[in-house]
Amino acid sequence: MHILDSLVTQAASIAAIRRDIHAHPELCFEEQRTADVVAAKLTEWGIPVHRGMGTTGVVGIVQGRDGGACGQGVGLRADMDALPMQEFNTFAHTSQHAGKMHACGHDGHTAMLLAAAQHLAKHRNFDGTVYLIFQPAEEGGGGAREMIKDGLFDKFPMQAVFGLHNWPGPQVGRFAASAGPVMASSNEFKITLRGKGGHAALPHTGLDPVPAACAMVQAFQTIISRNKKPIDAGVISVTMIHAGEATNVIPDSCELQGTVRTFTVEVLDLIERRMQEVAQATCAAYGMQCEFAFVRNYPPTINSAFEANFAREVMAGIVGEANVDVQEPTMGSEDFAYMLQAKPGCYAFIANGDGGHREMGHGGGPCMLHNPSYDFNDELIPLGATYWVTLAEKWLARAAA
Repeated sequence: MHILDSLVTQAASIAAIRRDIHAHPELCFEEQRTADVVAAKLTEWGIPVHRGMGTTGVVGIVQGRDGGACGQGVGLRADMDALPMQEFNTFAHTSQHAGKMHACGHDGHTAMLLAAAQHLAKHRNFDGTVYLIFQPAEEGGGGAREMIKDGLFDKFPMQAVFGLHNWPGPQVGRFAASAGPVMASSNEFKITLRGKGGHAALPHTGLDPVPAACAMVQAFQTIISRNKKPIDAGVISVTMIHAGEATNVIPDSCELQGTVRTFTVEVLDLIERRMQEVAQATCAAYGMQCEFAFVRNYPPTINSAFEANFAREVMAGIVGEANVDVQEPTMGSEDFAYMLQAKPGCYAFIANGDGGHREMGHGGGPCMLHNPSYDFNDELIPLGATYWVTLAEKWLARAAA
């Protein structure tokens, strides 16, 4: 691997920042302390800072040798928020806030970008401007969307934007990037079936919504298997069914909730339309009323071809082509999708290892994303920062040529 020497030298100090952030997790749009830490470090390194974008977002501005005169700009994005879950780890930097945990590695993403920021500000081996985007509220809050609403791409003109997420499992020293859809859209539904309650021993006197709900759940899967093309990916998961309060009472209503994931808006349109038709027709067939609500959260994350291939070339120069994997699409979602709707770019993965890096006191579970025993691998900090620095320098060199 070709890791920049200065990033290896400063790795321990940046890891200490990462662990401090891990110990003080903050949920979406509450990242005030984290933003303070980020802004203080950027200011210490002579980087101008813009705060408050998307509520708690921070943007650092690093101009190159030409003072940014060439007009070329590139955005590098890290997310800052934690998850509303209890940490099982008991090591020294475990969460100090009950019910809050950095279980997705956003503390590490912030640290990698801070490490790159320090190097870029010190060396400025480029022409143009690097915009360091520290984003709030990725975990369900749509912080990327809110930063864009606040003028992210208007106030900070950039030609492309790039994101990076750790991925547990593969060994450290591997990356993955690919063109096209890499993460799915995230959507929620809530369906209420209105029947007529009664005595469970006299079902003929009421309208039982539970059998209708069961039929509806089964019918939804035919949308996946019989309505969309087999080669188009899509998931309908009913994850909650709520009905009844007593074993001898037929309930008045039954509520279904769940999620839908797709890689294209076209498939999403089809699934939403057919789900509503199935829900309404099923309720009508059972003689009851239907309330249907469908909420579209994050769109699919779709990498543009040129930027994805460019990112792969940068990765190959650092770890070797054999260690740059094809990015297998996942049905997880990511609000970086909003940035990719506005600008060309690439959202890539960096391997976090199998969990062997965790110190004594880690929880009993695997080191997987959104697991209470997760911890970011600090070995990634100089590697990820090398990727950021090299990507920015090479991108701006290409753009200015």
